[in-house]
Amino acid sequence: MAAADKPKRLAFAICDYLQESIANGTIKQDDAEGIEVAIQCIGEAFGVDTSDAAQQTQYSIKPANLPKIFDIFLATQQKAAAAKTVPEKAASATSTSPAVSAETKAKAEELKTTGNKEMAAKRYAQAIELYTQAIGLNPENPVYYSNRAAAYTQIGQYDNAVTDAKKAVEIDSSYSKGYSRMGQAYFCLSKYQEAIDACDEGLRLEPGNASLKQTKTAAEQKMEDNRAPSRDAPTATPRSGGGMPDFASMMSNPNFMQMASSMMSNPAISSMMQNPAFTQMAQSMMSNPDAMSNLMNNPEMARMAENMLGGDGAAPPKP
Repeated sequence: MAAADKPKRLAFAICDYLQESIANGTIKQDDAEGIEVAIQCIGEAFGVDTSDAAQQTQYSIKPANLPKIFDIFLATQQKAAAAKTVPEKAASATSTSPAVSAETKAKAEELKTTGNKEMAAKRYAQAIELYTQAIGLNPENPVYYSNRAAAYTQIGQYDNAVTDAKKAVEIDSSYSKGYSRMGQAYFCLSKYQEAIDACDEGLRLEPGNASLKQTKTAAEQKMEDNRAPSRDAPTATPRSGGGMPDFASMMSNPNFMQMASSMMSNPAISSMMQNPAFTQMAQSMMSNPDAMSNLMNNPEMARMAENMLGGDGAAPPKP
């Protein structure tokens, strides 16, 4: 086909497509007149006539038509775009995470093995340094981060241990030991709920892991202990609504009244009550309810009072 015929064939195909669109109703009847005028103008401009039998033989593209040709073009364009995207993604992945050679991986494994020996010898700083070197050679191995997390835990750097454990499971979400390290570190930070959550993730991957179960149980017990009131907490002295000790309750307590009676019958106590310094101290305590409460709840003061009373109201023993 001569190059000069290409514009005519395209114009012929356009006119043919527009006429078919009028015939099959793609173009509304109200717009048909304007399209027919356009067909006539295109035909005159390019010297084509779709009703001419000779031109139909020379320029027609049937059995194909413009919509089919356009569909082929779009499909080809999409394939070309997809083919261009794949190398770009591969190049991006290569630039972000360069491939690690087998030799480099082997060197990293040697460093990890040496680090494990340092861990066994409890030389944790040296182990951390060796694991760090291994990570530098092969940063996509979760084991190196997990081992370094264990070393950090041993020296009390629990935040660093959590960071390394998170990196380990980020690299490999199925690596249950990473969750175990994370749970232990959170437990040491007293973040018991976080420890439980980490252990749950690990147990989802490895339901029978004893270490994960143990850490979770310990964290749950700690949370339960924190919620329960302390059994050893001292009982506060009853107080009235204004914050002062509840003297009405104290006066109705027979044990308190017996102790007060014994003290008042003790000559030493009677002498002490006449001391101006004691009177001043008593007034100061009455103005400070907390001080009086603390004094009455102090076991050492109770022991001193008992010694002063001699156990039977007698004079206090001499030092």
